[in-house]
Amino acid sequence: MRVFGKRRWRRASVAGLVTVATAALLPAATGSAAAAGGGHVPARYTEQRLDWHTCDGAPSLDCATMTVPRDWHRPASGPDISVSVSRHRATDPAARRGVLMMAAGGPGGTGLLRPHRFATESPKVAAAYDIVSFNQRGLPLSTPLRCQTQEEFDAFFGDDSRDRSAEAVRGVVRRSRQLARACQERSGGLAPYVTTEQTVRDMDLFRALLGARKIAYYGPSYATVIGAYYATEFPHRVERLVLDSPVGFAGTWQDFEEGQPLSFQRRLEQDFLPWLAARDATYHYGRTAAEAKAKWEARRRALRDRPAGLGDGRRVTPNRLDFGTSQALYNAAEGFAPLATALAALDHWDTATPAERDTAGMVFGRYLSPGFLAEYTAVTCNDTPWSRDMDGWVRRTATYTAKYPLVGARALAFAATCAAWPASRAPRVHVTGKDLPTTLLLASRHDPAAHYEGALGAHRALRGSRLVTVAGGDHGQYQNANPCVDALVDRYLLTGAAPAKDAGCPAPGSAG
Repeated sequence: MRVFGKRRWRRASVAGLVTVATAALLPAATGSAAAAGGGHVPARYTEQRLDWHTCDGAPSLDCATMTVPRDWHRPASGPDISVSVSRHRATDPAARRGVLMMAAGGPGGTGLLRPHRFATESPKVAAAYDIVSFNQRGLPLSTPLRCQTQEEFDAFFGDDSRDRSAEAVRGVVRRSRQLARACQERSGGLAPYVTTEQTVRDMDLFRALLGARKIAYYGPSYATVIGAYYATEFPHRVERLVLDSPVGFAGTWQDFEEGQPLSFQRRLEQDFLPWLAARDATYHYGRTAAEAKAKWEARRRALRDRPAGLGDGRRVTPNRLDFGTSQALYNAAEGFAPLATALAALDHWDTATPAERDTAGMVFGRYLSPGFLAEYTAVTCNDTPWSRDMDGWVRRTATYTAKYPLVGARALAFAATCAAWPASRAPRVHVTGKDLPTTLLLASRHDPAAHYEGALGAHRALRGSRLVTVAGGDHGQYQNANPCVDALVDRYLLTGAAPAKDAGCPAPGSAG
C-alpha cells in the first residue's frame, strides 16, 4: 500500500562507485561466517577479502562488494550474487568500541551512503563505532532485481485509483499480475531469494568479514524488520539493537499493510489538515480541518478532468495528488509547508510563480521508481503468506477506498500483486526476543506508514524491549530534531543503558 521510508533518508543516493584509494583490509572470521547459512558455507564466501575503496559521492566512506550465495540454504544451487557494502570508520580510534550496522527502509531504499549522514548527525556515536551499511540484495549496485521498464512502472498505478468501475478494477488486477509475472521472468531466477531472511544472512557474513564478534544495530522503518529478523536468527551476535518506527514484524506483511489505510488517513485528518487550517491566512485553504478537507477533495475531483501540467511531460493527476500528500505526511517539519504551498499553487495554477511550480513539481512530480517497486514487491510478497482470493481483495479494498481513501484506494494494486505472486519457500521467522539484550523501540503515535498499533505488537513480540513513544506523527524518531529521543538512543548505544521501563518523549520542536 504505502512504502516505508522517509524523504530525508532518501537524500543519499549513488550512481556508481569509483576506486580512489584502497583501505587496509580487515581479516575474515571464517568460523563465524560459516554460521550465516546455518550449515556449511563454501570457502569462496567465508575467505573472501573486501577490497575497500573510497565511495563515489561520499569521501568519508569506504565501499566494497561482497559475494554471497543466491540461496543461503542451498549455496551451491545457483549463481553467486553481489551485495555492495560501506563503512565509516570510527572518528576516535582510541575510543572505538565496535561496529554499528544499519540498513535502509522501504523495502527498496538504498543504504550504501547512509553512514555518512548518520555519522554527521550523531558525532558521539560516530566516534565510538565503525558505522557500516549495505544495499540489500536486489537493489542497484548490488545484484539488481528487474521487473518493469519505466513505461510499465508509470502505467502501473494509473491516474485515479478511486475509480472502482469494473473496467478500472480489471486493469489494476491485470497490471498487478503482469508485475508478478515479470519479476519472475526478468530476474534471472533471483526474485524468490529477495527476502528479509536471506538478507540477514548476508548481514552476518558481512559482520564476520569485518572481524566483529558482535554488532550494534540501528534500523528505521522496514529496517526494523531486518534488525528483528537478524536478532532472532543470530541473537548471540547482537550487542545493542535500536528499532526506529517499527513495521509490524510480529505478524505478516498482509496484516501490517491492512492497517495502513487507517493510519495514513488519521495522520492527514488529525495532524495535517488542522495544521493547514490554522494557517488559513497564509494558504487560504479553509479555516477548519473540515473546510480544508473539502477543498482538497474538490481539487482532486478537478484534477481528474483537468490534470495540472508540470511543464516537462509530467502531470498532477488525482493519484499524483494522493502520492505527494501521503509522502509529505512522513515528517511535519519537512513536509507540511511544501505540501501546503503546492496545494495553494494548484488553486491558481495558470498564474503560479516559477517558485510555486517548482515546489509543486517537487511534491507531486516524484513517486518511487521501478527498482524500488521491484524490491518492495519481492520482499513483501516473499516474506510471509498472502491471501490469494482476488475477488476478496476487490471487495476489501473497495471498503478501504470508501473509508480511508488517501492510500486505501491504491491498496488493490499491491495486494493483487502478492495474490498473484508464486508461493514462496522463504522460512517464517518468528520474533520473540529470546537470548537478546534489552532492546530499544521508538514509535510515534500518528506515524502514517509504521502505524502505532503495529509498533505495540512488535513491542509485545520482542520480549524485554523498551518502547519509547513519541508524540506527533513523524516517521523516524532518531536524528529528527528531538533531543529527548536522541539522548536516550545515544546513551543506550554508548553505554548500553536502556530506560528501566517504557518511556515517552514530546514531538519534535515541543518544549520539554
